[in-house]
Amino acid sequence: MACGLALAGCATRNAPTPAYTPREQARTVPGFADFIAVDGSTVWLTNRGRVEHWSLSGKIADVPMPHPCGAMAVAYGALWVADCHDATLDRIDLRTARLSAVIRTGIANPRGETNVVVGAGSIWIASDPSGAISRIDPATNTVVARIPVDASAYYLAFGLGALWAASPTHRSLEKIDPRSNRVVQTTALGGNPGFLVTGDDAVWVQEQADGTLARVDPDNGTVTGRITIEKDLKYGDIDAGGGNIWLRTTTGQTFVVIDPKRLTIRARVGQAKGSGALRYSAAGIWTTAHDAHTLSWWTPALSPP
Repeated sequence: MACGLALAGCATRNAPTPAYTPREQARTVPGFADFIAVDGSTVWLTNRGRVEHWSLSGKIADVPMPHPCGAMAVAYGALWVADCHDATLDRIDLRTARLSAVIRTGIANPRGETNVVVGAGSIWIASDPSGAISRIDPATNTVVARIPVDASAYYLAFGLGALWAASPTHRSLEKIDPRSNRVVQTTALGGNPGFLVTGDDAVWVQEQADGTLARVDPDNGTVTGRITIEKDLKYGDIDAGGGNIWLRTTTGQTFVVIDPKRLTIRARVGQAKGSGALRYSAAGIWTTAHDAHTLSWWTPALSPP
């Protein structure tokens, strides 16, 4: 089991769960609302054949696309979203809700389990299943570097001064130095590592096949602990903020709140709603449930312990 691989610390799903019952405001979103990007007090969602801009009051705008896929990013006055049909990175103007650029990057995982991230003045996307990440200059909308990585390294995060890439087939986490555009560190992980995030001075990676969340030291790549969440963590999502790690789950509940220092589960929130996404904001938590066709806003966010 993955917990047996931990070098320090391992918690179980039986950790004490404190009282935390945020209020859920749910809106019906027809189609297949999935990945979320926060834009102030509003959000952008991927849906079938389009991306949509929503507030708690309803839909604001939509932008047609052949197949928007994966987690998106908001930066430089734009929404950056992968198109799995055309294998492109698309730039959408936040003010006009219009497509402003199409960048032919390639897509490493055309099934859509991927993401776009922002850091070091650039946009980053996994662009080749054999192992490559494209770096895009938002000033010119051009690819300025292609970085060799492990095959299937299509889950990305940026933080703590580096780009991080997880490969489910190689069971690896690679650290890429944005100054040299080179892999400078590799960490062995458990089964089927997936979405990841940086927070609380660590890198957090879902080990989807093992149902665990791994905490990795960014300086030396050591796995410093694991916590078991469920039997598996397939098709979930992850974010960090407010002194917590937030994990969208598929079974058991809607999402889990994790104390990053104690490696304990602070709360299990909501009913199991199938797969979907999650994003943190200081005011509350956004989640989607594409099989239930809902976008939910949970308030308040849980404060640090």
